[in-house]
Amino acid sequence: MSESSTNAESLANKSDAEYELPLAGFTGTPEEIERQWFEQVYRGRGDSMKQLTWRAVLMGSVLGAVLSLTNLYIGLKSGWGMGVAITACILSYAIWTTFVKIGLAKVPMTILENNCMQSCASSAGYSTGGTLVSAFAAFIMLNGHALPLPLTFAWVFFLAVLGVTMAIPMKKQMINIEQLRFPSGVAAAETLRALHSHGAKGMRAAKALGIAGALAAIDNFIHDGFAVIPKLAAFSSDTICTKLNAIIFGPAWVGRTVMFSWEPIFIASGAIMGMRVCLSILAGSIVCWMAYVPFLQNAGLITHAGFRDCVQWTLWPGVSCMVFASLLDFILQWRISLRAFLDLGKMFSPKSKTPTEMDAIETPMSWFAAGQVVSLIALALLAHATFGMPYWQSALAVVLSFALALVACRITGETDTTPIGPLGKVTQLTFGALSPGNMNVNLMAANITAGAAGSSADLLTDLKSGYLLGANPRKQFLAQFAGIFIGTVVSVFAFTLIVDRPEVVGSNQFPAPAAQTWAAVAQALSKGFEALAPAKIWSIAIGGAVGIVFAILPVLFPKQEKYLPSASGFGLAWIFQWYYGVLFFLGAVISWWFAKKSPAKAEEFTFPVASGVMAGGALMGVAIIFWQNGPEMLRKFIGH
Repeated sequence: MSESSTNAESLANKSDAEYELPLAGFTGTPEEIERQWFEQVYRGRGDSMKQLTWRAVLMGSVLGAVLSLTNLYIGLKSGWGMGVAITACILSYAIWTTFVKIGLAKVPMTILENNCMQSCASSAGYSTGGTLVSAFAAFIMLNGHALPLPLTFAWVFFLAVLGVTMAIPMKKQMINIEQLRFPSGVAAAETLRALHSHGAKGMRAAKALGIAGALAAIDNFIHDGFAVIPKLAAFSSDTICTKLNAIIFGPAWVGRTVMFSWEPIFIASGAIMGMRVCLSILAGSIVCWMAYVPFLQNAGLITHAGFRDCVQWTLWPGVSCMVFASLLDFILQWRISLRAFLDLGKMFSPKSKTPTEMDAIETPMSWFAAGQVVSLIALALLAHATFGMPYWQSALAVVLSFALALVACRITGETDTTPIGPLGKVTQLTFGALSPGNMNVNLMAANITAGAAGSSADLLTDLKSGYLLGANPRKQFLAQFAGIFIGTVVSVFAFTLIVDRPEVVGSNQFPAPAAQTWAAVAQALSKGFEALAPAKIWSIAIGGAVGIVFAILPVLFPKQEKYLPSASGFGLAWIFQWYYGVLFFLGAVISWWFAKKSPAKAEEFTFPVASGVMAGGALMGVAIIFWQNGPEMLRKFIGH
């Protein structure tokens, strides 16, 4: 018996508790690397364990649909997106373990079933909703109305199909051969292994998530729910905060958003984001709302207090800082980009005439071709019918999307950061030259790039989890693809109901920083910078210079990078209220203190508790919006 067969046989007999993730990877030629993975990881697990089952897809669809609501709510408030894979893994494990205990299910899900489940949930809860809070919300800001509901459905669905199928040829090169890290994929695999290895630990994490979610939901009901009940309105935490702010800060500072608001979801977000980003947000908040806005008011440029009036000025330096920093950072990573384009030949090189065992489980290239052709035709027809966009420009946008998604996926694999923002700006700059003066074409061309890049990187991150756990990549792709359908339906319906009026976007309730950024760039490229007020042009120049400095500092001082300011955090603070920065920073401080005091407990509970607070608070926020405005929303929705 060969050594590889012995390894495979011993692996097949290992329980999840004994199984170790192959984080060290494999060495040799591409063929040898794939053979080692097939025999030492896949055989005995992926070829014999349940994976793509109806219960895995249904559970992933339900959890993804619910978590998509939290991402819409948080995205419209802060511009941040929350990965749902780990949260879905914890919830799914707890739910099925409970079902088995009470007799509703005979056996718990296998670790590979849960892996397929998290792929489906991730697609439904994250991939389909990302562009709604950015490009589609920006379209509403610029045009004063939303796209018709059927068009929105079609756009979101085919963008997701484009991105998911675009990742097929990238998987073999980036995951199989080069074995790029994809840190979030590793974290999800580690979470699944820990849950299935140590049942008590998994249930503790699930209980912590559930309790935190319930408390956050109750807290949000006291904050927002009491406000819509006349007899309880005076006792809502929002009313109490408003009275205290008037006493402590006064109307002038409150008009600049310098006040306190109790919103635990942002404290939880800060706990996950970490000290560096949150300190940068706090610094940006102080400079923007406590120095820049008063300066403009004293100069007579801002004549009305309030977030909506102030942000029309503050967004320019903030957006400029983020765009210049992200584009320069993108340029500085030219080696990664070059390697990505050099991969093209390897991705599409002809395979051997004799099919291998790996070919039988990999996603076929024919699926890639079908997905790209169908998406290209659909998006070209949509763009032409909606905006009069020439077909050749749609084709160019898709080709450009593949090139930029290739870069985005490699950067995600190496750094765990998907540069959707800067890649979208590259497309906006390109179409600003090709179609000058057309904001909608500019916006939706960039939307194609951002949607494709986000979905591709999300799929590869999930496939990395499956690779480490020994999953069948073809079955995992099908689970991810299945999530697109429920994700599109729930995300678009919810977005249409929440953003029922144009003035909702960019309001105190939903600042929508991502949409503000996209709309500002499209507006500047269409009208020309000379149409802006001189003070805004100077603000853009200064903000851009600050962003460039922030991007260069880590290159000059790589060992001190964790202490250097984040351009995205600093710039983002200029697009939402001052008190967001305080709440984010408070969460980072609590997380830092907890990790110092009890490292083991912090590692076990920080993410579940923070995720529970974000999910529970956001879901209650969505429920209150539907409860408060349900009949009117429904009438408008039916007449859409």
